[in-house]
Amino acid sequence: MKKIAILGSTGSIGTQTLEIVREQRDIEVTALAAGANAALLEEQIREFSPKLAALWEDGAAASLRERVKDLPVKVVSGMEGLLEIATMPEAEILVTAIVGMLGIRPTIAAIEAGKAIALANKETLVTAGHLIMPLAQEKHVPILPVDSEHSAIFQSLHGERENKISKILLTASGGPFRGKKRAELEMVRPEDALKHPNWSMGRKITIDSATMVNKGLEVMEAKWLFGVGLERIQVVVHPQSVIHSMVEYEDGAVIAQLGTPDMRLPIQYALYYPERRSLSGKRLDFFQLQSLTFEEPDLETFWGLKLAFEAMGRGGNIPTAYNAANEMAVSLFLEGKIQFLEIPELIQLCMEECSYVQRPTVEEILRTEAEAYELIKGRR
Repeated sequence: MKKIAILGSTGSIGTQTLEIVREQRDIEVTALAAGANAALLEEQIREFSPKLAALWEDGAAASLRERVKDLPVKVVSGMEGLLEIATMPEAEILVTAIVGMLGIRPTIAAIEAGKAIALANKETLVTAGHLIMPLAQEKHVPILPVDSEHSAIFQSLHGERENKISKILLTASGGPFRGKKRAELEMVRPEDALKHPNWSMGRKITIDSATMVNKGLEVMEAKWLFGVGLERIQVVVHPQSVIHSMVEYEDGAVIAQLGTPDMRLPIQYALYYPERRSLSGKRLDFFQLQSLTFEEPDLETFWGLKLAFEAMGRGGNIPTAYNAANEMAVSLFLEGKIQFLEIPELIQLCMEECSYVQRPTVEEILRTEAEAYELIKGRR
């Protein structure tokens, strides 16, 4: 029986991971961590019986501790709680599904403890890939991608590691505003941006998809996961979300992974790799598909994607400035405090004005995050 711990158990990836646990019946959940959704976390504790559970705030954790005192579960809080979960001896796999740079320290701690990482927290590699990938190699720890696109690339590389990659083709749905021009996006409201045409995701990642910043983050993550230069990563807009990504080899052959837009597939593949298990849900019907289409991304309208290539090209802590600025800008947009098109503007501001660090430590990454936040606050 596999034993897993989940950081971010009440979010979209976390809840879908638990759906797989229910369906497969041979995974033990040793620990669960959530941000603020204490009510759902309590339900999960009662259903899955973890030994350890965490909420971010001390007060919320104390309240939860009282409500589950009839159960044999230890409730912890804060970063220390996340680190305790990441390193608990019982867990074999850590599913990192929390949003933002909170995932960096627990991921590093889990790697040092020899845990396999099912990675759904792309910000970890975007900001600290230069630290995490060498450490994973040193500790012989697998980093198993959970993002649908990176899982597709991972699957397309299976059995082909000795062959030279010519290009990674990272597909993008185009989000809810595909085909729009910049002038048409000036008055976009949060409720408009949250209507993704294909995928059911959390609020932050759905906004990232609407700006195509999410694809920019995936470009940066792909560079670290698969060890390729930016010149070998190409973004292809594919509105049907059937081809989840592709790999072109030096002989011109292209291998792709296709499937319905269901996040449970890449999650389950990471949990059971290299085994494939039966999974409930819809299957592709090629007679109903009729056609698959592809477009170049509009880097003028969605210049957040263009900025991602620039950030990764400059390297150092600039990807951290990019990511931190986006996190705060998306939060402000969802609160109705800035306009949609201000999101990439604030990203560009922080990329230009944050102090440059060539090879940042974890502490310097977190300082860059704080600096980006202060820059944005100072401009409002």
